Amino acid sequence: MTLPIAQDPDRLRTALDQLSGLRYAKGQGTGNDFVLVLDPDGETELSPDHVAALCDRHFGVGGDGLIRVVESRHLIEGRDLLREAPGATWFMDYRNGDGSVAEMCGNGVRVFAHYLAERGLVDLAPGRELTIGTRAGVRTVTRLADGGYAIDMGPWTFIDEELARESASDSLVLAAGLVDPRPALSISMGNPHTVVALAEDAELRELDLHRAPTVDPLPPNGTNVEFVVAADPLFLDGVGRVRMRVHERGVGETQSCGTGACAAAAAVRVWAGDEQATRWQVAVPGGTVGVEFRPQADGTEHVVLSGPAQLVFEGTVL
Repeated sequence: MTLPIAQDPDRLRTALDQLSGLRYAKGQGTGNDFVLVLDPDGETELSPDHVAALCDRHFGVGGDGLIRVVESRHLIEGRDLLREAPGATWFMDYRNGDGSVAEMCGNGVRVFAHYLAERGLVDLAPGRELTIGTRAGVRTVTRLADGGYAIDMGPWTFIDEELARESASDSLVLAAGLVDPRPALSISMGNPHTVVALAEDAELRELDLHRAPTVDPLPPNGTNVEFVVAADPLFLDGVGRVRMRVHERGVGETQSCGTGACAAAAAVRVWAGDEQATRWQVAVPGGTVGVEFRPQADGTEHVVLSGPAQLVFEGTVL
C-alpha cells in the first residue's frame, strides 16, 4: 500500500529536490497560511507531490495550501473566465495542502490580492477594485482603508435545497470529542461546507479536528466542516457574532477558513430565522473576519468577506 506523502519522508525529500531553485513567498490571512509561487506565464509544473512537499510543516515551507499566481490566459479555466470578465487577467490556481486541486479559498483570495499589490503586479490602492479568476468563478476584491481586503464571494446556496428548506439540516456529523452525531447544514460558497451548531464553548474547545469528521450523507465532492457556537447575545449593535473552528478538506484543522466563515454565518442566520441580519463577525482561532450579505436584483444574495492579509517572508528552495 502506498503511504500518503506526508508519511513518506523519502517522497517529500525527492519532491523538494526536484524544486531546487524555486522562488516562493509565504502569506497568511487570520492564520490561514499559504505558499505562493509566481508563475505568470504558466511554465511551472507543480505535481500533487510538489505541492504537498512545499506545504509540509516539517520538511517543506509549511502551509494550509499553495497558490500559484498565473495569468489567466495561460490556463483553460482562466481563458474561459476571460470571455465573461476580460479584466480578470490574473488567476488564483489554488491547491490544498495535500496537493489536491480546490475550487478556491476566501482567505487565500485576500492573500493573493495582497501579493499582487505588494509585488507591483496590479495597482490596488485603497478603494480600488481588482477582478481575479478562480475555479469557482470570478471574484472582485476591494482594498480597504485599513489595509485589509473585502471580497465579493458571489452567491451562497444550499447544497441540498429541498432538505435544507424543509428542516434546516441535511446531514449528520460526528467528530472526535462529540458523543453523538449532530445535525448539520451544507452550504456552497463555490466550494462545499457543512456547518454544525454546538451548544457551548466547552464543546468547541474539546473537539479533536486532527481527524476528519464523519459527514452522512457526504456531499459529492467532499466537504469542509465548520463547528460554530453563537455568542451571547447573538446580535450586538445589529451585528451577528459566532465563534468557529474548521476541518478543511484535504488539509485538516486550520486557523481560519474564509469561505467557511461565510457558510457559518449563512447557516446561523438560517437557524436564527432573521434574514434582516446582514452583518456578521466570525471569530476563528487566527482572528476575526467580517461577513456581509448583500441582496441582488436576481433574488440571490452575494456574500462579502473582509479581513486582513500579510506576506510573512520569501525564499528559495535549496
